[in-house]
This record gives sequence, structure tokens and C-alpha cells, in this order.
Amino acid sequence: MAEETLTITDNRTGRLYEVPIRNGAISATDLQKITSNGSGSGLLSYDPAFLNTASCRSAITFIDGERSILRYRGYPVEELAEHSSFLEVAYLLIHGEMPDPTQRQQWVDAITHHTLLHENIKKLIDGFHHDAHPMGILVGTVGALSTFYPDAKDIFKEESRRLQILRLIAKMPTLAAFAARHAVGMPYAYPDNDLSYAGNFLNMMWKATELKYEPNPVLERALDVLLILHADHEQNCSTNVMRAVGSAHADPFSATAAAAAALYGPLHGGANEQVLRMLKEIGSINRVPEYVKRVRSGELRLMGFGHRVYKNYDPRAQVIKKVTDDAARCSTSRWSWSGWPWLTTTSSSTASTPTSTSTPASSTPRSAFRSRCSRCFSRSAARRAGWRSGKKGYSIRSRRSCGHARSTPDQRNATCQGSMPPP
Repeated sequence: MAEETLTITDNRTGRLYEVPIRNGAISATDLQKITSNGSGSGLLSYDPAFLNTASCRSAITFIDGERSILRYRGYPVEELAEHSSFLEVAYLLIHGEMPDPTQRQQWVDAITHHTLLHENIKKLIDGFHHDAHPMGILVGTVGALSTFYPDAKDIFKEESRRLQILRLIAKMPTLAAFAARHAVGMPYAYPDNDLSYAGNFLNMMWKATELKYEPNPVLERALDVLLILHADHEQNCSTNVMRAVGSAHADPFSATAAAAAALYGPLHGGANEQVLRMLKEIGSINRVPEYVKRVRSGELRLMGFGHRVYKNYDPRAQVIKKVTDDAARCSTSRWSWSGWPWLTTTSSSTASTPTSTSTPASSTPRSAFRSRCSRCFSRSAARRAGWRSGKKGYSIRSRRSCGHARSTPDQRNATCQGSMPPP
């Protein structure tokens, strides 16, 4: 098949240039040869917001905003949320294939046994002011891990990279929970190896005086689904920061701290905090119509779950609405949605409005649930621990991906051994 090309006419000089098209894109460096006087560096491409610029080739995530499609490694995110756990999806994103039962057990065991933190991390957290923002604590402590694990600088050693992946995915919930408990003056609750990934996070967040914490299965599943839906979303702000810092050969913990700092911003992951502020401002189900009217008039912006790349609806919003509706029906005193008594009413009453995809029908359950599970839980650091690990692979067509390319990893990296060093 002949190579596709783009012919450019420079109206300044009348010269014609032929630029190759690869994977639906042209290389920005090919523009350098377009000069006005035959010398110099030529034209530059200018795209400060990366609105139409690809910085890498990736077969991890596929997005079709026009058709509201989001796939991880060829799998629709809706199917993964229904049938898989977060750790299975993490394995899929790293290795390109779902784990078999043996691989899954080895993978879960390895992460479970790396959840503990060095005791000096607690001293570091105690040094933060009592009202320090949990995300600020998280950024600081993730970066500090690089000083506890100097072997993380061996980025060209495959085994070292794999170990840092396990450490980051395993320790991120512990750091997040410790940061949240510090903010409310509660003693730290240690990880419980008998619990699932999501259940253990709930344990570290909410355990009080009981000897053994038993997570509510509905909330445990809701959190697991939420993590799946946040696992990856192409080259967003924090992903680009992670890759930029990593390109300087910084260790994974330092790069992850930078990515978490980007996520902290109100125009990225910090938008969830703005949702919580919006809910507090609304205050009552009776004020929802008035608030929506102000939004439609352009007086206010409505914060919610969604991304502007989706022109119809965000496929993640439909999934999370179902599981958070289930979570909102947890009616015992311990599991009630204290502070959001009108949550379920809002979900049902706004679902039929013309703007239901961007009203509290989609934003309220998700954001309130994140409030209960701490705003500081950073998806960026958990997923970027190694999911942009740079393994060489090749693109193939799969029945799963409906013709879209996915990545096949090196066979050496396709399994995860169970025997791991201490955390």
C-alpha cells in the first residue's frame, strides 16, 4: 500500500512540500523544511492546549467522542465495570491482556503485600498542619517515597520498574487514607490483607474502634467501579505531566508526585472538589430547579462527571450513576449519606430534565461518594505507576476492539511472579 502524503503549498514562495501521513498524523518536525528563504528552522506548529496534537502512539485507551465510546485495550469500559475488579483492569492496562486465574492471584497477592508504609512516613504526615489539604499531603508523601526506595532510580531495569508499579498501586490508598485521617484528627488505620483493594481503602478510611472492619459490600463495589472508570483517559493533563517528568529519567515516585500535583488543579481532578462546593451551595432538593435555571442562563457553570470530548454523553457517567444509586440506598445509620440527605431524590427528579447528563443527576452521586471516600484518592498516581511503562509491542486487530488497534506486550512481561521483596 502506497504511503499517504499531504501536499502543502507555501503561498509565500510558491514551493510545494510533500509530508508523509502516519497513523492519521503528520510529524511536526516535517514542517521545519518549510522556510521562506531556504534556510533557518522553518515553520513551527502552535498548539498550547494540545487540542489537536498527539504526543505519542498508544494502544491503551481508545476514545470516540462522537459515539460515546471508551475502551481499555479494546474492552468497552462498561463491560469491565460490570464484570471485572479494579486490580484486574490495572493488570489489563499494564500487560495488554486480562490475567488468567493464576496470574490474577499472583498479581493481587503482590499488591496486597506492598500496602504497608515505612513508619517514618507517618511522622512526615504528622508534620503537616491540621487543616492541610489531603491532596497536598498526598503530593508530598508520594514524592518522599523516592527517598525511601532509592532502587526506584534503576528505571532501565525491568524488575525494578515492575517493583515500583506494585509499590505505587499498593501504597497509594494507604497514603490517601492516612492523609484524610490526619485532616480529621483520627489515628491511622493500618491495611488489612484479608480485604479487597477497595475494601481495604474503606477500612483505612472509616475504621474506628472495632477489632475487624467489615466494609459494606455495596459501597465496596461502588468504589471499585469508580476506580475502574478513572483508570485511564488518554493523554490528559496529569498523564502528560507524568510523561514529561519521566522523560528526564526521574524515578517513578517523583514523576507520580508531579502527576498528582497536576490532578490537584481545579481544572483537572480538582473539579470534583468544585462539585462538592456546588452541592453545598444548592443545599436542598427544592433549590435544584432554581440552580439549573441559573446555569442555563449562563450565570453559573455546572460541575459534573463528564468530558468535553464526548459529544453525546460520557459512557462512564451512566455506569457510575447506577452503582452510586445503589450506594445511596444504604440506609443504616453507619452507611447513610450524612450531609447529602437529598441525594437519591435529586437523582430521580433530575433524570428526566433536558440537561440530565450534566445536572446533579450525574454529578451528585459520584461526588458525594468521593466525599465519603476522601477527595485525596488520586487515580493519576495509581494508574500512572507503570501503565505508560514503554514496553515495546505491536498493533493487531482483535475481535474485542472492533477493528481498533491494541497492544500486545513482550512475553517476558506478560506474567507477574508471586515472590516479591518486602514492601
